[in-house]
Formats: sequence, structure tokens, C-alpha cells
Amino acid sequence: MFATIYLPGFYLQAALRHQSDLEGKAVALIDDRAKKAMIIQLNSAAEEAGVRRGMTPSQGLARCLHLVVKTRKRSQEKLLQEILLHFAGTLAPLVESTGPGIATIQFKQKTNPKTEVERVIGQLKETEILAQAGIAATPDASFLAAHLAKPVLKVEDVTKFLASLPIEILAKSIERSGEVHF
Repeated sequence: MFATIYLPGFYLQAALRHQSDLEGKAVALIDDRAKKAMIIQLNSAAEEAGVRRGMTPSQGLARCLHLVVKTRKRSQEKLLQEILLHFAGTLAPLVESTGPGIATIQFKQKTNPKTEVERVIGQLKETEILAQAGIAATPDASFLAAHLAKPVLKVEDVTKFLASLPIEILAKSIERSGEVHF
């Protein structure tokens, strides 16, 4: 049994950590090390205003005059990943940092880990970290379930779960996380 804990909008969560003054405002994130500044992540307020991933900051500002453009905070990203791994490590000893804002946990014993995973998601929420988790028999299925979770989704039958997913779900999960992790 595997669980994947996923921090949606990981780079944005890291950049906005402890900036409650931006709550409810349209915010977009750029990578200051990229050759061309492009929006890599944005919050729902910016998305609702018509801003999209891949736009330049000026295109985003043309869609939303009150858009706040922030740059990635790599030191905060590292800290947030360490916090994620710390909490994931309370579930089982076999934990892997699968990608930015993603941790995969393997449970060796045949037990129902949903209650424990829900506890960890709650603890992350208490520290103002938005997280969701998927639980399944395979790491890939737990990864996909984590993207669909509200906040925890346990998949009983992986074959049935995967067969029911439209291909768009895979594309959205890749788009949300920014890269493929399996």
C-alpha cells in the first residue's frame, strides 16, 4: 500500500508562506532564473481573472490589473519540502521525496492507513500548508488519487479507478504539479 502526499501549487505556497496580506488577491509566480519570465503557477483568484500559466507577467497584468507577481523562493521551497518529508516520515519509515511538493510513503504492514494520513493532512493544515493525499496499491495510482483528493482519497480497486479516469485528469495532474513524477 502506498500513499502520496501532494502540496498543490507547491512553488506558490512556498513563495506566499507567511504573507497573509496577499490572501484573496490574484497572485502569479514567475521563475526569476528563466531566460524569459513566464507565469509558472497562479492562485484561483488570478485564474478566475483570466490569467493562465505560460503567460508573461505583462500578459497577466493585461488580464488582471491588480495581479501581484512574485518570484520563486527556493529557500522556502526547500524548507517546505523538509516539513512535508518530516510529516510523511511519521507515517512509515519508507518515504521518498518524489518531486517538488510530493512525498510517497510505502506501508509494509497490511493496515488501513487512511486515518493516519488524514491526521498528517490535518497537521499540515494547522501549519498553514495545503495538502491532499491519495492512497492506493501502487505508487502511480496513489499519485493520481492525490491530485483528485479532497483532502484524502483511498482507492480500493486500482484497475477500476484508472479505467474510470478520463485522459484529461492525467494532463491536469501533470499541469498542476508542473512536471511528471512517475
